[in-house]
Order: sequence, then structure tokens, then C-alpha cells
Amino acid sequence: MTPAALLALLPLAIVAATLLGVLLGIAWRRQHAATALVTGVGLGLALAVLPLAWRVAPLATPLLVVDGLALFEAALILVAALACTTLGHAYLEHYRGAREEFYLLLLSAAAGAMALAMSRHLASLFLGLELLSMPLYGMLAYAYHERRSLEAGIKYLLLSAAASAFLLFGMALLYAQTGQLDLAALTAGLADRPGAWGLAGAGLMLVGLGFKLSVVPFHLWTPDVYEGGPGPAATFLATASKVAVFVVILRLVTTAPAFQVEAMGAILAGLALASMLVGNLLALRQANLKRLLGYSSIAHFGYLMLVLVVAGDLAVESGGVYLVTYLVTTLAAFGVVTLLSSPHGGEDAAALHHYRGLFWRHPYLAGVLTVSLLSLAGIPFTAGFIGKFYLLALGVEAQRWWLVAGIVLGSAIGLYYYLRVMVTLYLVEPGMRRRDVAADWGGRAGGVMVVGLALVTILLGIYPAPMIAWVRGLGVLAGG
Repeated sequence: MTPAALLALLPLAIVAATLLGVLLGIAWRRQHAATALVTGVGLGLALAVLPLAWRVAPLATPLLVVDGLALFEAALILVAALACTTLGHAYLEHYRGAREEFYLLLLSAAAGAMALAMSRHLASLFLGLELLSMPLYGMLAYAYHERRSLEAGIKYLLLSAAASAFLLFGMALLYAQTGQLDLAALTAGLADRPGAWGLAGAGLMLVGLGFKLSVVPFHLWTPDVYEGGPGPAATFLATASKVAVFVVILRLVTTAPAFQVEAMGAILAGLALASMLVGNLLALRQANLKRLLGYSSIAHFGYLMLVLVVAGDLAVESGGVYLVTYLVTTLAAFGVVTLLSSPHGGEDAAALHHYRGLFWRHPYLAGVLTVSLLSLAGIPFTAGFIGKFYLLALGVEAQRWWLVAGIVLGSAIGLYYYLRVMVTLYLVEPGMRRRDVAADWGGRAGGVMVVGLALVTILLGIYPAPMIAWVRGLGVLAGG
């Protein structure tokens, strides 16, 4: 391997090396704080060397490609993993069982997510997806003393296995059509005429990845898994995992002719519209904040699927901006839920009555959650507004009026249930059972992180130019 290839893969190598270091450290001596610190330092170092990888990009190996899209996704994955590390430390501080293994699973999933978005071969795509998914089974069932956590891990295991079967079958059909596994060669083999096997293979791959992305009608597992999974695990699933899978679908749709035929475009548009409306409508009657955020994520990735339907530079730029705003906002929202939760105090603080009167107990946390919900609703002066503005501009330019109407209608429905949660935060508490954070939460890494994310959400809403320039500068528009 050349020095340039080593430099390009350095962020992924650092995450893998951190994983091995944490593993050896646990074998030597269990120390929760030290394990969390090493994990955070390793992820931070991987994030810091991304500019070095950019200097030699685009660069391809037989299985992986390091281009603008891969580096963009790697940055988002590492930020999400760092946030989940700080939340995991606060969440597991008083956990009765082994705590250090959670960070092993988190590092494994982060490495899998990075490898997934760098894949240029069907073999590396499948291995990356499984390296991402398998640690998530353990992360979701980590608080196994709680029935719902164990149930979440088992549900995700079974449905993820089914999704992997669809994906593998689709890969087999594409191989039968072209005799190739490399994405570039596979694309060339499908260039003239995709054929029946090629279209069927692309459809089955879309089904498998649709399960991972939890778009309608492959969404039924999402609210149960979000509700039952421990806070840090649900946070990683809602952010890093979905970002990685979406980037893979984006790469496939923009390069493979089988995904660009008119029938496939119609299917993607139908899935997008259904996800926008169904996700928002099902969230209307939710009295559980984690389930509400689960349905909300279905709707948000329905909005994002407009990027898959509309080809062009603006489409990929819009997707990049929306992914950044979604990631920052969702990390902040789930961060508040995680800080109020604990695996030794029963189920996570997810019911809305746990948040009644939160402003009068912890005004800063209530402010963070308020900003996050306003951003998810797309209110001006928040990051979410910039993301939705980009998508609406994209839909109008492409004259996809049904999808534009779906975004507008979905956003109007979403505003109702986001406001319902916000009103709950400021009501006078009627003496119902409540959950509280540690007295010194503001001085801990998790508390600083969620407050910082809320400030970033506001800053990006007021001054989004650096974010937009970053997305363009990374070469996302050209995919490398």
C-alpha cells in the first residue's frame, strides 16, 4: 500500500487502533473513566487528521475509496461517536454491570460506518454494513436488566438480519447480470441496459438499505427500538448509523444506471412521500418522547429522499447541508433524554410527564430541548430551517411539486407535535413522578456537549455560510 493510501485511510486506522487499545486496556484493568477518555481521545484524533486525508483525496484501493463524500460522512460519524461517548459516560456511571464494553461496541460501529461510506466494492459494502449493525445489537440490549432494552436488541437483530438477506440477494442478482462486484465495473456492466436481473437486484438492495434507513414501509421497528434502547445507543442509531446508510444509497443512486431508470425514480419518490406523511402522522399521538423522535426521523429521511429523486449538484449539496443540520439537532435532543435517563433507575426518561415542568427544574436543559425541537420543525434562525429551505429550493427547481407539497404538509404536522412537547416543558409540575439529572451535570462532558450543540444549532441558523462552504469545499458535489 502506498504512503498516500495509508494517509487517506488514517482516520479509519486510528479508530481501529483505538478499539484495540481499549480492548487491551480492559483486559489489563477495568476503569470506566479511563476507557471513556481513551475512546474520546481516539475519536478526536481521527477527526483531527481528516484534513490530512483530504490532501490526497480522491484515492481508491481495491475495496475502498476516499473521496469528498466519504470524508464528509466520516466527519459526521466521528462527531456523533464523540457525542455518544460523552453521553455514554454519564449514562453508565452508576450502571451495575460491566460498563467498558459499551465503548468497544461504539468504536466497532463507528469503524463499520466509516468503512461503509468508503465502500467501492459490494464485498466491502456488506462487511461495513455488518460491522456497523452487529455492535448495535449489543448496544441496544446493553441495559439487559430492563425488558424493553433486551426487546429492542432482539427486534433490531431479527429485522436487520432480514434486511441483510434482501441486500445479499440483490447483490447476487447484480452479479448474475454483470459478473462484477466492483461498483465501477458493475456500473459499466449496467450502462447500456440494466436488464431484468439488474433492476431486480437494485430493487432488493433498496429494500435492504430501506430497512436500515427505516423509511416507509420498512419503518415498523423504529419506534420500539428507539424507545427500548439505552439513550446513547439510540442516539448513535438515529444519527451515525442512518447517515452512513444514506450516504451509501446516495452513492449507488448517483452512479449505478439501474437506480436511475424512470421506474426506480418513481419508487423512490413514492417512498419519500409516504415517509414524510406517515412518519409525521404517527408521531401526532405519541406520549413517549423517544418514540416521537423515532417517527420524526422517519419523516426527516423522507424529506432527504428528495435528494435521491432529483439528480444534480444542488441535490447532493442540499443532502449534505440537511445531514449536518439533522445530525447536530438530533444529537442535542437525544442528549437531553440521555442525561435525564439512567440504566439503574428503570426505563429511560422518555414519557412526556417526565419532562413536565423541566424548565422550572433545569432551565438550560429545557432550553436545549426547545432549540432542538424548533430546529426539527424548521423554524427560522435554527439550523433546521436552512436544511429545509435547501430541500424546498431543490424541489421547486426540479418541479417535483408533490414532494414539495409533502415537505410543507409534513412540516406543518410536525410543528404541532413539537410544540406539544415544548409546552409540556414549561407547564407547572403537578407533583407527578419525575426524573432528574445529576446536580453537577453542567460541568460534565455530556452537559457541555448538549449545550454546545444547541448553540451550534442557533449559530448555523443565523450564519450558515461556513457550513455551506465546508460542504462544497469537501468536494461532496462531485462525490470526490
